Amino acid sequence: MTLKLPDPIAAYVAADNAGDDAALAACFAADAMVRDEGRTIRGVDAILAWKAESKRKYAYTVEPLAVAEAAGGAVLTGRVSGQFPGSPVELRYVFGLKDGRIATLEIHG
Repeated sequence: MTLKLPDPIAAYVAADNAGDDAALAACFAADAMVRDEGRTIRGVDAILAWKAESKRKYAYTVEPLAVAEAAGGAVLTGRVSGQFPGSPVELRYVFGLKDGRIATLEIHG
């Protein structure tokens, strides 16, 4: 069975795994906000810089395992594999969606 992700989330996972900055930027609203590893990142340029740093540091990929609807968005559970202790790990990605783009993203271990 293929997991059916909302379009912005499917595009995010594909762009993130491919390292495609242009496609990744298109997933986010201009004023998007991300929370990850105790940091808050605001705006598309800052989000792209954060993703580039994470890719260099961890060389990871995300495999979607489950998705559930949430108020104003969805929660994705993904298996993250890469160059870090304990790999792979399962993370929860809490997406807030607005007008077909990601407005907020919180990543939890």
